[in-house]
Amino acid sequence: MKFLTFCFSLFTLVCSAQVTKYVNPFIGTGGTGHTFPGATTPFAMVQLSPDTRIDGSWEGCSGYHYNDSVIYGFSHTHLSGTGCSDYGDVTFMPYFSKTDVYESLIEKNIASKFSHKNEKASAGYYSVALDDMPVKVELTATTRTGFQRYTFNNNGYGYIVLNLQHRDKLLQGKIEKINTQIYKGIRISEAWAKKQELYFGFEVNTKPIKCDIVSSTESDYRVILKYKVTKGQQILVKTGISTVDEDAALNNLKVENPTWDFEKIKLQAQQSWEKELKKIEVFDKNETNKTIFYTAMYHCMIHPSIMNDVDGRYKGRDGKIHKAEGFNYYTVFSLWDTHRALHPLLNIIDKKRSHDFVITFLKQFEQSGRLPMWELWNNETDCMIGFHSVSVILDAYRKQVISKEELKQLWPAVKAEAMSNRFGLDKFREKGYLSVEDESESVSKTLEYSYDMWCVSEIAMLLNENGDEKYFRKFENAWEELKNLENGFMQPRKNGNWLQNFNPYEVNNNYTEANGWQYSFYHPQNGKINEQMIDSLFKASSKTQGRTQADITGLIGQYAHGNEPSHNYIYLLNNENRIKYLKCVYDSFYTNKPDGLIGNEDCGQMSAWYIMSALGFYQTCPGNSCYKFGMPLFKAVNLNINNEIKVVIKRNYDKPIFGKKFTIDFDTLSTKYFDPNYMYCVHTITTELFNKSQTIFFRNDDKIKFPKTELSDYNIVMCSAIAPDIVSTNSNPFYDSAIVKIKQRITSDDNDYNYSDCKYETYVQVNDSFFKYSSKPFRIYSNATVKAFTVKNKKDTSNLSTAHFYKRPHNYSIQLNCKYNRQYTADGDDGIIDGQYGEIAWRKGGWQGYQAQDFEAIIDMKEMKQFAEISANFLQDTRAWILFPTKVEFYTSDDSINFKLAETIENTISPQDYNIQTQKLKVKTTKEFSTARYIKVKAHNYGKLPEWHAGKGDDAFIFIDEIDIK
Repeated sequence: MKFLTFCFSLFTLVCSAQVTKYVNPFIGTGGTGHTFPGATTPFAMVQLSPDTRIDGSWEGCSGYHYNDSVIYGFSHTHLSGTGCSDYGDVTFMPYFSKTDVYESLIEKNIASKFSHKNEKASAGYYSVALDDMPVKVELTATTRTGFQRYTFNNNGYGYIVLNLQHRDKLLQGKIEKINTQIYKGIRISEAWAKKQELYFGFEVNTKPIKCDIVSSTESDYRVILKYKVTKGQQILVKTGISTVDEDAALNNLKVENPTWDFEKIKLQAQQSWEKELKKIEVFDKNETNKTIFYTAMYHCMIHPSIMNDVDGRYKGRDGKIHKAEGFNYYTVFSLWDTHRALHPLLNIIDKKRSHDFVITFLKQFEQSGRLPMWELWNNETDCMIGFHSVSVILDAYRKQVISKEELKQLWPAVKAEAMSNRFGLDKFREKGYLSVEDESESVSKTLEYSYDMWCVSEIAMLLNENGDEKYFRKFENAWEELKNLENGFMQPRKNGNWLQNFNPYEVNNNYTEANGWQYSFYHPQNGKINEQMIDSLFKASSKTQGRTQADITGLIGQYAHGNEPSHNYIYLLNNENRIKYLKCVYDSFYTNKPDGLIGNEDCGQMSAWYIMSALGFYQTCPGNSCYKFGMPLFKAVNLNINNEIKVVIKRNYDKPIFGKKFTIDFDTLSTKYFDPNYMYCVHTITTELFNKSQTIFFRNDDKIKFPKTELSDYNIVMCSAIAPDIVSTNSNPFYDSAIVKIKQRITSDDNDYNYSDCKYETYVQVNDSFFKYSSKPFRIYSNATVKAFTVKNKKDTSNLSTAHFYKRPHNYSIQLNCKYNRQYTADGDDGIIDGQYGEIAWRKGGWQGYQAQDFEAIIDMKEMKQFAEISANFLQDTRAWILFPTKVEFYTSDDSINFKLAETIENTISPQDYNIQTQKLKVKTTKEFSTARYIKVKAHNYGKLPEWHAGKGDDAFIFIDEIDIK
């Protein structure tokens, strides 16, 4: 009967329209996709996959890269498409020898070469025949367990080794033998997640002839199982994992995989994928497009990953055991990436799971006081920027994923995030924007905070929290403060004015993984875009300048499809250009090859963009109800939502006709207003569009007419004052005296608006002196703080601009015999003798940086002087390639030609000390060393980064600020 049941299940799967056959897990494993090919099930805790990278390198973040040829083991957790390396827990590796080599395996790290011709992968299954030994490895999985089948293809000795010392840093490891076939243990490790606590239990189907747990001085980190094998013999290993304890891991194994039927579990895994992937059915003759599409669907359903056990228990953010009742608890929230398209997509096609994501947010807030930012296995990595959990929450509510009552429960968490002081949010609320001196990546953070504040104000509005709505609403257009009206770019502001020497092609620390071009259109809550400028983005040179940023890939002009900030920009173009560039992206950036993803998969975001676009529309502002139409890729599509609602999308053309407007005909919504290019139906469109069975036709004609847009449909601010510029004659606020003038800045959403209808006045405060500005520049002679703001029509006040000026403490000059990196200038040559020390938050720009060279400077004090001490202040951030100099030499001279060495100070802090820290190296005077005119300081660069560093072989930086003579 059991055999008949299995055959019937197999027959049912074969006879139904299979979509799993279109999944190619190798897509994205090459290039910069950072995916893995191993076995997993939808949104599972386990991702059982081979590891070809154990060095934490960027290309190997998932543990696997298609260019590699050696496998080091098969581990049970992997991240899909991230830019940081982690996971790789509970790693097994088989070994074969014709003679007994058991003792040598106690210290040996096993590896084997392999060939892609002997490798196979499909949804829920992976196999490889190893080159260095006659062993075939097969992997499949359930939600919380991994299942391995080793086939030994020769007579001799077979071994299975579990090694906890793998990839990331092992903090604690323990393996306990229950009997010769059942083991359990714990692995606590540190990588991107600072403390990843995982429990496991595993069983083998065959009793070994010998088994040992090998202990180090600190932990039990290896178990070796020995077998006498015959040709064709199979040994099976099944493993459960948990966040709770070892027994919970074994219970997961008992419930989810109680038998030794590998083919049954493999079929179950395939069926689980079939069910999920059929939420969207595409109909087309192009088989390659189907493969790309369903592999994209597959990648959208790996993360977030379930974290609670079969009994509902999980370890929470507070380190305590909790129980998920009525929902599943998840981890791996890459929200900077996934709030843009992945969560909007899942909010449509997977409402129950999306509901659980949001409830997980609430539980994490209750346990830790924070909503997730980039949460990984109970660790907040604080990676990337923004607090985009509020975007996911708002979008979930507007798509009827969560109820009004649940939104009320989430409001304290939403408000707490908006009112936190992390990552410059306090300065943002205080000023209404961020400047370079406030926070690194100030432009990107200002823009993304303005969007998040819009989300918060929308939630407040929905809950009738009127006071809070009014407060947060004033920040939603903060992006305007950084829009330079003279050049149209989102440009960094510094010390009350614009950052000088701005280059929109330069990748630097004022932007997040981007440059001025790539962030100048990021304000999704605002519908107004300069069409000429967005068109120029796609026609600009594709070369970037400044820092090398591996994430900037898939360039069309300066549009970077391989990274998230650009993802909605194609949909801001006019209809003809939109279709042209969509076709370019479809054809070139998503292919059925290992390098078929143009950038990091980023936990499903890269693929979610493709899924949404292939359907024919894209949500340019998650949380809003607005979609822009694009170019549907398939002849017809069925959206099967919650097994109840079927939305059918059809098109009446084979190829797009450029220059034609695509119009949309909604059979059941024909009375609603839809702009042919911009679907707009305030707050209700998603509910009506995706919660009701209907057919949507994309037409390549102009037959359907729509009512004219009423001005009241848009929230247009006709004109407003923004923080004025405080312009000084000095590019560096280090002066003898400075002439200062104030420039008003006025913005409007309407190019035809008559500015004369608005009257403006500007006010200035210099230290304690307050006055109305009359357009006449003024001079300051001492340390001063200058503040300025503009008032429109005597009532609407702009944000404040603030500049600090520092009187030169001396008349010294400096000669640099080295060249600083243009991104790390400390405001120029004088920046390291201006009396202002750089902050430990070095990305704000207060340091001079020198790469691949020693630092050498000569300071001229203009006359012979007596001094008591000379010091030079340096910074070390090993992760960022910045190391303390190996030694620093101090010289004196009377004539700038003949220098005498005063003292050499050796650095004593290890380069492997990963704490971000500063160190002041100084010398005291002696009788022979107390008077001079010239001081020379020479700091010796560390040189090439060593093997232990992630950037091994690259050149180290020296960071210096300040040189002080007392």
